[in-house]
Amino acid sequence: MSDREKRLRKIRNFVDRMPSLSTTVSKVLEICSRPDTAPNDLNKVISLDPVLTGQVLKLINSAYYSLVNKVTSLTRAIIMLGLNTVKNLALSTAIIRCVGQTKKSRILPIRKFWEHSIGVGVLAKLLAQEQDIPLGEREEYFVAGLLHDLGKIPFGDEYADVLRRARSEGCDLLAVEREMLEVDHQETGQLIAEKWTLNQAITESIIYHHTPEQASEPFQRLVATVALADAYVCLFDIGYAGNMYPDENQLITALEITGLSWSTVTGLSEAIEEELLKAEIFLQV
Repeated sequence: MSDREKRLRKIRNFVDRMPSLSTTVSKVLEICSRPDTAPNDLNKVISLDPVLTGQVLKLINSAYYSLVNKVTSLTRAIIMLGLNTVKNLALSTAIIRCVGQTKKSRILPIRKFWEHSIGVGVLAKLLAQEQDIPLGEREEYFVAGLLHDLGKIPFGDEYADVLRRARSEGCDLLAVEREMLEVDHQETGQLIAEKWTLNQAITESIIYHHTPEQASEPFQRLVATVALADAYVCLFDIGYAGNMYPDENQLITALEITGLSWSTVTGLSEAIEEELLKAEIFLQV
């Protein structure tokens, strides 16, 4: 058995041992995939999990959503924010919880990792607005950004050498992963996306955020937006996920696909800081 096969087997075992998404969240995803779902259908399912209900209401009433009046009813929240937003909130909350329950390597500090991930989600959503993406679809950009780096969670202590080399030689992290481990975090992320049966938009963001041109046509813009947000968050040291020197060519490709300019991205720095402060609530669920 080759080193790559041994490593992949180890990673698969790790992913198999990761907690499954709760039956409530699986049911939420299933219900929201139906075209005829009504707010009350989603309310009934989420209400079966009091912890999840409390966390979703806490997020909805946080500064991140800036609602004028406090919302105490889940049905009201679903009507105000839409099925898609509440579905994505339930999913984000559940995944942050699942990762929290997973025995992780200490190589990647988990709080810094989530700060990075939230930064990418926040900026991806702002960039969706810059591209005039319909309001109801922007939350998908946030969640895709939030979850794009999940594939780094299963790596063991040997990942320390990868991070060290990427930093000391000023290399793109993905290239170092492929050279030293013969497997990269996009590939391992795909295993997690399959385990949790995440939707295609989120799955493609996990698999192709370093190569957005390889994403399928309907999701290419979303994946390229996540790639742009990731590059910015890495370059401006928001949180930490190990990639301090993103590949410049990938950045150019992402700008071409989205039709955005780098000055538009950097021009959002104040808005990013503001939104990041509000989005810190996600670290408290």
